[in-house]
Amino acid sequence: MDREFLKSMGVSLDLALEAREIVRGETGQEVPGVRVDKETYDHASVTTVYIEDESAQAIMGKPVGKYITIEAPVIRENDPDAHRQVAEVLAEQLKKMFDLPMEANILVVGLGNWNATPDALGPRVVDNCLVTRHLFNYAPQSLQGGMRPVSAIAPGVLGITGIETAEIVQGVTGRVKPELIIAIDSLAARSVDRIATTIQLADTGINPGSGIGNKRAGINQETMGVKVIAIGVPTVASAALIAQDAIEKYLKNTNAQAGVTNEAIKSVLEPFGGNLTVTPKEIDTLIEDTAHIIAGGISMALHPEVNPDDYAYYLH
Repeated sequence: MDREFLKSMGVSLDLALEAREIVRGETGQEVPGVRVDKETYDHASVTTVYIEDESAQAIMGKPVGKYITIEAPVIRENDPDAHRQVAEVLAEQLKKMFDLPMEANILVVGLGNWNATPDALGPRVVDNCLVTRHLFNYAPQSLQGGMRPVSAIAPGVLGITGIETAEIVQGVTGRVKPELIIAIDSLAARSVDRIATTIQLADTGINPGSGIGNKRAGINQETMGVKVIAIGVPTVASAALIAQDAIEKYLKNTNAQAGVTNEAIKSVLEPFGGNLTVTPKEIDTLIEDTAHIIAGGISMALHPEVNPDDYAYYLH
């Protein structure tokens, strides 16, 4: 798989880790201007990719910044204890990305379409996130120590609201005046193995809908005026890349000559404009479990002294 094929199919890579893997596969060496750190936990591995200069940005196709990838196949399993441990890893990594006092005001933004399950991760996270700003304003006696004022919004998508998502978030930001925005969105993966097993955190913000070929205004520090941390999970994969992988494996296993071209793949996908994406049949359960993990990780990071067992008391 090379960058030329991705470009020809109009596929962009949401995960910095996958972009690095493809470039390294082509060159056989580390990308100049890219630095990588790795950590290992019981149920997850963490890879941090630092894109440090504009030359690396051009090669990787990702903005200069810090990208933390948590790989945890256990997310797909029915194991609540393991899911809680993954949430704890997420909280630990998230806390490394901001340095704010306890009184800092945080806005959580759940991006995506709540009517389309693979795109509903952001709204589902908002449903389960521990929001407290209203309590600080109207019921301070209900609060305990170690809590921050947190508000949350699921602004929907352009096709539902008729309003650019970034415009809605800008409007809310202007009124709420947060010191930090945490935006959650569904991503597209290059590999089906990463669907609902991988969580990416980035300090570069996010472009809603970019993973399925859309061009939308970004939600980042430049457009919002405050720091934006993006959290994303792949929920779909490109059919073109799946087809290419299948062809490559078939040719390798049979020692056959390449007889299927990129044009053939394009012709098969032509009814969908070449942008067909696929998602697992169990996506409903995967979204629900992943949303709980991410909401738990965010709540642990923002309210460090609150026992997760007490979250239910504050939820809605």
